[in-house]
Parts: sequence; C-alpha cells; structure tokens
Amino acid sequence: MTRFIVFASGKGGVGKTTLTTNLGAAIHKFGKDVIVVDGNMSTPNVSVLLGMPKLPVTLHDVLAGKAKAREAVYLHPSGLKIMPAGLGISQMKMSQKKQLAHVLNEFANQTEYMLIDCAAGLGQEAMQAMHAGDELILVTNPEIHAMTDALKAYEYAKEIGIRPIGVVVNKVRNKEWEMTKKNVEEFIELPVIGMIPEDDNVKRSIAYKKPLVYAYPKSPAARAIKRLAASIIGEDYRMLEPETFGETILRLIGF
Repeated sequence: MTRFIVFASGKGGVGKTTLTTNLGAAIHKFGKDVIVVDGNMSTPNVSVLLGMPKLPVTLHDVLAGKAKAREAVYLHPSGLKIMPAGLGISQMKMSQKKQLAHVLNEFANQTEYMLIDCAAGLGQEAMQAMHAGDELILVTNPEIHAMTDALKAYEYAKEIGIRPIGVVVNKVRNKEWEMTKKNVEEFIELPVIGMIPEDDNVKRSIAYKKPLVYAYPKSPAARAIKRLAASIIGEDYRMLEPETFGETILRLIGF
C-alpha cells in the first residue's frame, strides 16, 4: 500500500523542501520505491535543488489535463524519482482541471512512498497539497514564530483528518535561545521525530545540485536525515551504516 506523506510547515524558509527531497533520497537508499512530489505550485524548487530545472512535462501539465501523470515523473541519477512542478509563469497560469489528490491517487499501489512537499502558508495551494496526503509531518525551526505557524498547519490537518506522524525540527544549532525538544512537544502536542542540525554541507549539496545524503553522506545533517528516514519506514538505521557512539546513545535513550 502506498503511503502518501505530506510535509507542511506553515512558515516558509524552514528548509522543508530540502528536507523532503533528502528524506526521499534516504528512503530510496533503503531500497524503497519513492516519488517526491513538488506540491508547491507557485514557487517550486524540487527540480532546481536536484539540477533538473528544464523538464518537458510537469505537474502543472497534468493538473491542466495536458499530460498523463506518469509522464511527469523523472528519475534523478541518484535513483530518486520526482514529480516536479513547472517553473515558468505561463505554467503557473494554466487552468487547473484536476485536483492534486486525484492525480496522485493514480499512483496508489504503484509505488511505496509519495512524499508531497507542501507550499508554505495556508493558502489554497497549500491546502490542496495537504488534502493529497494521508499522513502529515510538520517541519519547523526551533524558534517560536516558526512553531506558531507549524501549529496552524497542524490545526488545519486535524480538521481534514490527516494522521500526524510528528514534528521535525530543522536547522538546530543548540543555542540557549532555541526551543528544546520538550518545548516543541509541549507547544505543538506532537512527538518530535527528528532534530536536524544546522550544517553547511546542506548548502554545499544544493550548490552541487545533489542530495545531501549522497554528496555528503557522513555529514551531521545527512546522518540525522537517514536516521529519520529509517524511523519513518520502520527500518533499522544500522542497515545503511554503523552507528556513531552518539547515535547509539540517542537510540538507547529512545530518540
């Protein structure tokens, strides 16, 4: 059965698209079939992050009824599959004849995981992307304003019946002014399933247009993302690589 997981943040700039793309690449590393869907129709970036900006058929074409869904799926050299949205203004202006949920439902039982990158905010396109998911992962930063927006996204998800998996706190620097794991769980009332450290290798991987987990697999953020991927799909992280001492301690204390 295909799992449709939507990644929402409320606030923009929290690193949601980069996280979603790298989680897809990490899940693929476990031998799973996964498609990352760019559900941000106005400012899409999945294809740009992966160095595939000029693609002939996009999700916009499918929603406009001009192409079949499978024609908009592309294979990245890493083995990750993506369904990009169009980058041009003309594509953004296309009339939409199909709903995203209807399009993605065509992949039910055809792939194992569909990771849907939701637009920031709670506008119409963000809501449409959330309606296409069965499960929700909130992505936020350890600051109160990011948490507030994430909470709004969660409240909407509850209204439409999406099952929450948990919260991923991204760009963690372990500063005294940042919200802790306990703070986040008390504020949003969901478990924190991942703490991804701020890592310059993330920006390097973007510059080289490669997923972080392939370009810098031993970097702190890459290891955290692979550990998160393992927990989401129910696999043992140690299948990919040996744990560090710190990771062993985290596992033993239940995080």
